[in-house]
Amino acid sequence: MNTRDTLKINAAGHLEIGGADCTELAKEFQTPLYVFDEAYIRKMMALYRDTINEEYDGHGLVLYASKAFSCKAMYEIAKQEGIGVDVVSGGELYTALSVGFPAEKIYLHGNNKLPYERREALDAKIGGIVVDAYTEADALDLEAQERGMVQDVLIRVNPGVEAHTHAFVQTATPDSKFGFSAADGAALAMTRHVLSKKHLRLRGFHCHIGSQIFEKQSFVLAAEKMCAFMEKVKAETGFEADTLDLGGGFGIWYTDEDAKLPVDGYKGYLSALISALKCECAARGLKKPYLLIEPGRSIVGEAGITLYTVGAIKEIPGIRKYLAVDGGMFDNPRYCLYQSKYTAVLANRASDQPTERVAIAGKCCESGDLIGLDFNLPKAKEGDLIAVLSTGAYNYSMASNYNRNLIPPAVLVKDGKARYIVRPQSYEDLVRNDVVPEDLGK
Repeated sequence: MNTRDTLKINAAGHLEIGGADCTELAKEFQTPLYVFDEAYIRKMMALYRDTINEEYDGHGLVLYASKAFSCKAMYEIAKQEGIGVDVVSGGELYTALSVGFPAEKIYLHGNNKLPYERREALDAKIGGIVVDAYTEADALDLEAQERGMVQDVLIRVNPGVEAHTHAFVQTATPDSKFGFSAADGAALAMTRHVLSKKHLRLRGFHCHIGSQIFEKQSFVLAAEKMCAFMEKVKAETGFEADTLDLGGGFGIWYTDEDAKLPVDGYKGYLSALISALKCECAARGLKKPYLLIEPGRSIVGEAGITLYTVGAIKEIPGIRKYLAVDGGMFDNPRYCLYQSKYTAVLANRASDQPTERVAIAGKCCESGDLIGLDFNLPKAKEGDLIAVLSTGAYNYSMASNYNRNLIPPAVLVKDGKARYIVRPQSYEDLVRNDVVPEDLGK
């Protein structure tokens, strides 16, 4: 089992997270249940914030990538920790603003920002918008003009770094729906276009090479290539960027196939990136840009677990044993999307030794509804409690009401005390927006 300081096995042999016994959490809040350790989240936010302060003279800002896990409490924590957020939809922007998040610390991303999302961002006077299309630049310029304002923007650039991760989360290759290639002149052409807009103020550039990346060299190479691009832009247009957003993508532990970085180990990623940025700017005669980074998964991923109750157990002789749980692809679609691997623990018998290899299946009416096919667990029985680890990122965020299942609630744990940050759905919530037209069948 992962031995993060957020998790331990107590004297009763039960799994604990943030000092709370998982069996007691299941009794109080029922399952399925998302559980997050507040102290771990704050520790990761502080680590990135303090590293920029210490190693880059505070000349930068951490932006929590809120697509990883977004709710009012997460934005409030980020606000209290003094960091910024990146948002990718009107809904995320609205949620952040609803808790009084400082608009100047909000950056809007996305490859197809809808008209109402652009307008809401402009009206809120957010810190920056990452431009990802010619039509978007044109529309933003007009919308800013209508408001009598000039909006700060960045341009998303593909530096051509091939990150060693799943193909679906590589985002900086030439063939990507995101950004403009630095290699073929597209990014330079877009730079000239944005510079021509009177109501857009180009501050610099953004890149994001992918997700779940463990190699420091990938981030170093991205910094080097972005600096080379900024040098080219300066030489050909006279524009020198004062802001550089190098994205996120730092990998986390899901199984023992992944690196087990200590919390402080994530400082190494950022330190290597900062060092490369300083060296490249000095060598190329560039001013030190204001640095933005966008960690999401590494802040919240290992802070969260999901609790399930074992239901039906089915053994197919010579093939596989299935443990069915009360959740599935509606609360964790990542196996269906990416064949993502997880580690699971019998939370009510966490000190028992594994004795069998099993699949964990969900309750949806789909053959592919699985949490995974290959878990080592003690022999389980109906009613046992399963904890799937490292589910804090992209689980609740991607959850759905497929099969009209209810999205599980989420609780935040601190010093053994748990409280809701997302309340349970009800059947009434499911049908709240359903309408039967009065003339139906007439």
